Amino acid sequence: MARIAGVNVPDNKHTVIALTHIFGIGRSTALKLCQTCKVAPATPIKDLAEADLGRLRTEIRKHTTEGDLRRQYSMNIKRLIDLGTYRGTRHKFHLPVRGQRTKTNARTRKGPVRLIKK
Repeated sequence: MARIAGVNVPDNKHTVIALTHIFGIGRSTALKLCQTCKVAPATPIKDLAEADLGRLRTEIRKHTTEGDLRRQYSMNIKRLIDLGTYRGTRHKFHLPVRGQRTKTNARTRKGPVRLIKK
């Protein structure tokens, strides 16, 4: 397995799909990376030359990915909580943040049903 940006990227998948295993890189970004590095998007990672992998690694370093991006997300949420915004309080209480209903259909965010003993 090739190691790019601290992630073991699967060898047998096409380059575009394999790059999406890196947190912060989606399909469109992966396609742009392949175009800038002059790598065929349909080529499996195992068939790429070491020079191609090196070019991909240097291009990916220019983007915010993996640990830095996760840290940035968590700091943004922590900032909202510290400011006491509505979105911050929703994050703090593990409730849906973007206006979804909570009377029903919020089980993924709220967790399993808690039985209240009377």
